[in-house]
Amino acid sequence: MSLKKSISLLIVVITFISCATNPFTGKKTMAFVSNKQLFPMAFAQYNQVLSENNVVTGTSDADMITRVGQRIAVAAERWLNANGQQGYLEDYKWEYKLIESEQVNAWCMPGGKIAFYTGILPIAQNETGVAAIMGHEVAHALANHGQQRMSAAYIQQGLAVAGNVALANDQRALGIFNQSYGIGSQVFGMLPFSRSHETEADKIGVYLMAIAEYNPDEAAELWKRMKANSGGQAPPEFLSTHPSSDTRISNLQKLAPKAKAEAKKFGVTTYRPIN
Repeated sequence: MSLKKSISLLIVVITFISCATNPFTGKKTMAFVSNKQLFPMAFAQYNQVLSENNVVTGTSDADMITRVGQRIAVAAERWLNANGQQGYLEDYKWEYKLIESEQVNAWCMPGGKIAFYTGILPIAQNETGVAAIMGHEVAHALANHGQQRMSAAYIQQGLAVAGNVALANDQRALGIFNQSYGIGSQVFGMLPFSRSHETEADKIGVYLMAIAEYNPDEAAELWKRMKANSGGQAPPEFLSTHPSSDTRISNLQKLAPKAKAEAKKFGVTTYRPIN
């Protein structure tokens, strides 16, 4: 079978497999692994991470992470309900933990399991900064980005197999394909895909923080601090899983007025003090 026919066959198969709808964009997205499969795996992995690290409890910072997380979760439910997505969060099991670590990191697993590392708190500076981070990380879970990345990885692997099958009798062509496919599929496929998720999470996240009554103007300020903390050591944007800090700052500055307008629909016209 030729390479073209192999790839065409794979695309036809992909067309008929499961899709999901992104509740924030209305677009169809890849969903080779259902949430009923994905959530239990995520919950088990989350518990393993907690068991292997020092979870901070009973402190003002730990309380803040829980408080902000709960407010963002409520904002998400309000937004989803208002947009015809009642019950979307039914299988989510929200949990918010602060982990003692110098890592400048935070994440939200599929199904609502959230971790903040103490190393990111000095850059967040305040509760509003935490809300900007929390909104972004929760947005990844709400938009099923983990599910989509797993699906994209299956396609990447499937195309690699199809190429190897189609070129099995031409060792020279097979060698060229294998040398170029890995880099090409990353630079022109997986990396742009990942950057689009980050941009989408920035937009959803800044809306959520505004609905939760945190000033969305502060999201861009957070990324200015993130940029300063990185010391300009980030790779070129086209070789990165994330947009550049300058791109994010610019996008967030443009999104802030839209987020305020969205929050106003929910009766939010003033924001919590920045402290």
